Amino acid sequence: MVLELNPTFKVRLEHWARLEYPKECCGVLLGQLAEDVVRVKKVVQARNANVERAGDRYEIPAEDLLRADALARSRHWDIVGIWHTHPDHPARPSITDRALAWDGWSYLILAVNAQGVQAIRSWRLCGPDFAEEQVCG
Repeated sequence: MVLELNPTFKVRLEHWARLEYPKECCGVLLGQLAEDVVRVKKVVQARNANVERAGDRYEIPAEDLLRADALARSRHWDIVGIWHTHPDHPARPSITDRALAWDGWSYLILAVNAQGVQAIRSWRLCGPDFAEEQVCG
């Protein structure tokens, strides 16, 4: 699978990641799935409802997810994934990420530290494990 991410969206995600560091930030990817390509049409920032462990956990409030879904549907898109940051950790799924993941969605992870975003990688749940998606755009 390939995740098409417009360079403007990358800049926006990196900006949000730097602003929220050292806390995790998160949001929703809206777009379309066509064959083996996930085309991201919009990135939406959500609130991190996990205030107790904001440094290493995120939780998207239901109302933020519903709002993103309504926006996607109004444009004939779908929710195609979730994005979130890993402050001071690699851009690969954690055990917690795996426990909360849904089949069929992309999970875009930004590794961020005090110097900024160090990596952007995307993953898709395939059975019990994640498979990495190529990020292009």
